[in-house]
Amino acid sequence: MELRTLRYFVAVAEELHFGRAATRLHMSQPPLSRAIKRLEADVGAVLFARSPAGVTLTPAGTVLLGEARALLDHADRVRVRVSAAAGAATLTVGILGDGTDPGVARLAAAYRRHHPGVDIRVRDTDLTDPTCGLRAGLVDVALTRAPFDATALTVRALRTDPVGVVLRADDPLARRDGLRLAELSDRRWFQFPQGTDPIWQSYWNGGRPRQGPVVRAVQECLQAVLWNGTVGLAPFGHDLPAELAVVPLTDMPPSRVVAVWNEGDTNPLIRSFIEIATTAYRH
Repeated sequence: MELRTLRYFVAVAEELHFGRAATRLHMSQPPLSRAIKRLEADVGAVLFARSPAGVTLTPAGTVLLGEARALLDHADRVRVRVSAAAGAATLTVGILGDGTDPGVARLAAAYRRHHPGVDIRVRDTDLTDPTCGLRAGLVDVALTRAPFDATALTVRALRTDPVGVVLRADDPLARRDGLRLAELSDRRWFQFPQGTDPIWQSYWNGGRPRQGPVVRAVQECLQAVLWNGTVGLAPFGHDLPAELAVVPLTDMPPSRVVAVWNEGDTNPLIRSFIEIATTAYRH
């Protein structure tokens, strides 16, 4: 099994849709489908149950997803250590959940202008680690959202976004102009896996314990709303399927987009990155 094929598999498993996974991977759908079929032949098991609405993981696929994530994390760690030993001019950036933020595009363009010789490596992470692998040494700097446990980290605020509740479009509450958290107290909310930063979990649960399905990725959150009527919070400014709606929450503190790096890290590439990011997100 090649690492590239495992990355393809993880993308399909998180998106639960070949078309969306292909878009995320910047490739067309036919070669992605062929790669997954070859992977299923290699492991000798069907990994996805396919239907016109999308795909779901089989029991074998669920097992492989956990193992694939661990293998890819280890491979990333190896690359980071080898690059550090070689002394190459590289900067590894962790990006949380959604790299389509226009601030990221402006930052990428500005950083290329200022540092054309630096090799930027991007590690796209799911919602279970708000520091995007920073504490594990997988990245040098992270573009993410606060709040989270910032012990031994330095955080620079880049932007704030209002937050709303994501509902099915046919939910009676979806027609409202605004809602308060108390009006959602009887609903099921999505949860992150056990061991996720409790400060991060509490924020996305509106500040109190909730019950609901466990998710790891943005698409899993949206699918939980579509299939189960689960509610969850999301910052404004992200495109949603027509079947979903987002309603402003009037008593929810805004979501802060931040850059974060290890306290005391004197890497000049990080300092420059932070200054360029501050300017890029201001526009």
